[in-house]
Amino acid sequence: MATKRKRRKRRRRQGGAPPAAREPSAVVLDDQQRARAAKRRAGGNERPRAPWGDFPLSEIVVFIGILLLIAGFFVSPPQGFVMIAVGLGLGSLAGLELSIREHFAGYRSHTLVLAAAVGVPVFGILLFATDDPIAICAAVGLGAFGGSAWLFARAFQRRSGGALFRLRG
Repeated sequence: MATKRKRRKRRRRQGGAPPAAREPSAVVLDDQQRARAAKRRAGGNERPRAPWGDFPLSEIVVFIGILLLIAGFFVSPPQGFVMIAVGLGLGSLAGLELSIREHFAGYRSHTLVLAAAVGVPVFGILLFATDDPIAICAAVGLGAFGGSAWLFARAFQRRSGGALFRLRG
């Protein structure tokens, strides 16, 4: 006499394929991720919009920086040096803002610029604030640069749909 197990019919799986084969492949997932990133980007080949809209804030800051830079060359040394430094700082901040906006929108990679914006101040602060040798300050600055470059590259890769960089075209 047959046991209970032998008498029961085995049920066939629906779909015919094992569960692992029904999951989308890595290529399909990668294509889906790229499509989502393309939708997230503003209009394909269009630069990302500024959070303050159409007001030309970055352009005004660059213009003021250029004016201060030029005027600093014609003013006597104590105030002239300050004007030159502030002009360079304002121009750099405006460029850094644009780099951040384009990088995190997935429009164009600015990994090295953003990493330098982290590594150079770390080096400078350590150099002037501590009595450590220059080699140690440079090593820590390079470590900060390398670590932040890796993080910025991963962030751009997620935002751009898998690309590590974008060339102008």
